Amino acid sequence: MTTFKEISGQLIKSLSSDPSPATSGDMWYNSTSQTLKGVINTGAWSSGGNLSTARSQGAGFGIQTAALYAGGDTPPVTNVTEEYNGSGWTSSGNYVSSIKQFAGAGTQTAGLAFGGNPGYITTSAEYNGSSWTAGNALPAGKGYHGASGIQTAGLGYSGYRGGAGALTTSEEYDGTNWTSGGTLGTARYVVHSTQGLQTASFVAGGLVSPGTIRTQVEEYNGSAWSEVNDLPAGSYAQAGAGTLTSGLIAGGKSTTTNVISTSLEYDGTNWSATPSLATAKQSMGGAGASNSSAVVFGGLTPSTTGATEEYNVSTSTITAAAWSSNPALSYSVDANLASSGSLTSAVAAGGYNAPAGPGTVSYIAKAATWNGTAWSNITDMPVRRTSNNAVGATAPAFYTFGGQNQPGPSTSTHLPSTFNWNGSSWGAGPNLAEGQSGGAAAGTPNAIVLMGGTNPPGSISNNIQQYNGSSWSNSPVNMPTNMSGQGGVGTQTAAISFGGYQGASPFPSAGVTNTYEWDGSSISSGGSMVFGLLGCSGSGTSTAALSYGGRNTAGNKNAIGMLYNGTSWATSPSLGTARDYIAMGPMGSATSCLAVAGSGGAQSLVEEFTGETTAVNSANNITTS
Repeated sequence: MTTFKEISGQLIKSLSSDPSPATSGDMWYNSTSQTLKGVINTGAWSSGGNLSTARSQGAGFGIQTAALYAGGDTPPVTNVTEEYNGSGWTSSGNYVSSIKQFAGAGTQTAGLAFGGNPGYITTSAEYNGSSWTAGNALPAGKGYHGASGIQTAGLGYSGYRGGAGALTTSEEYDGTNWTSGGTLGTARYVVHSTQGLQTASFVAGGLVSPGTIRTQVEEYNGSAWSEVNDLPAGSYAQAGAGTLTSGLIAGGKSTTTNVISTSLEYDGTNWSATPSLATAKQSMGGAGASNSSAVVFGGLTPSTTGATEEYNVSTSTITAAAWSSNPALSYSVDANLASSGSLTSAVAAGGYNAPAGPGTVSYIAKAATWNGTAWSNITDMPVRRTSNNAVGATAPAFYTFGGQNQPGPSTSTHLPSTFNWNGSSWGAGPNLAEGQSGGAAAGTPNAIVLMGGTNPPGSISNNIQQYNGSSWSNSPVNMPTNMSGQGGVGTQTAAISFGGYQGASPFPSAGVTNTYEWDGSSISSGGSMVFGLLGCSGSGTSTAALSYGGRNTAGNKNAIGMLYNGTSWATSPSLGTARDYIAMGPMGSATSCLAVAGSGGAQSLVEEFTGETTAVNSANNITTS
């Protein structure tokens, strides 16, 4: 038997428990479990937060935790700019014009973009972390090109120009002016950008003409291009990241019709296969400091996508945050119900079903409990209602309040009544200070704040009500503006209201980006949502909130999630089914919660959100011989 010491020249430690932290290459004997263990580096792609505007053929650059994507084709062509923080996207200053098929380089706080279509333009612009400023013109217009470098030492290469076809030209930028650089040996276009330098960069693959795809790879040393080892197979329209000696390309097309998920690493000499993207796509943006830490976003699948995928090589396996299907609610409901609880214990009550015909009552009194495995119907509420709110972390301590009742086909009443579920029966609680439906609520069954909503006879309100465990009262402080249909999370003394409908614009195209922070006695503005929503729901706290679903300003139902850190919002993984007016009331935390029902083909549908997790890669029962 050959020993590990004879193979590697090292002794193996005997430990009673696994070391923490463990690094790649570590090996030890766990005397408790009597197993030989080790840690290895592995590479994998995982999902990040979606772009708020799905698009392709934009300019992407930066690193995995601070990336930027500007412009692109939604369609139509757009000037939207978004920033990525390593988990989600936020909106920033628009590009100088609506452009696609252009390229960018630099960092999230000092960026550069240039060229593009329509028109194979010579435009360039600099980004300072919040806004774009027009720069000097390229020597000649182009599109479908690549880029590397930094804002004060940028590089553009290859591309296409009408009348000239595929190009061999490159351009260098010194922070003020553009000058011609070295000539490539092989003309090509629809190529990637990387984080390489003006004096040390590479380009791989590309298209010469429809049907003619390059395998050639060329490196640039600051003055001349030279051909090096080819790609294993020709491709174009890939995303790129990394540097000359630690590069990565992913996705693209291997023929004019075949979109691929292939990912390849480059060490400055050779190419090697890495795990594939989760979804085949092309014409994406890319960013990343190396071939062990990168991110790709947007693209075509063939349809336009806002999906983001991160690539990491580490001693840990990363399981991406995601929504997954859960057992359906045990009663039939479309939307506007109340729910509260967690992944292991919750109650849902009331809601709205689409009317079966003229004169049909569509508001319901049904209720159900969740035990972490299944939903079960319980005794109906004393009064049917919709657009009611609820708080309560566990099923036997559920408190629902307000909402609308529909005793007849043409009468709608905003209710002041409240009810609590004690685990076996419903009990009446104190009335609200005034009838209210559809506002943002937060707190516990004995300490609640209710912000905004709709009051009789249907007016949007800025009223704030509070409950102290025995009675409701109007706060002397109101919201800055009338609001209804917003999400709410937190406690009675630390809550936020987000999104909603102000009543100033035609419903339903009226979602707003407003966030308001309540400290128990005063209210102030917080960070704006990535885009306006009404009918959104949420879970979590005032400094770690998750918003999901809703209706955007175009009136479209949304699947997108957004995370709030107490200061700003960023995108989060999307629901499996787009919908609005999901059950109102917190259903867990920002990293572990449920989304119940909703309008938009989601009748009784329940989805579960699980935040990102990591686990150390350890190998057990290792033997050598």
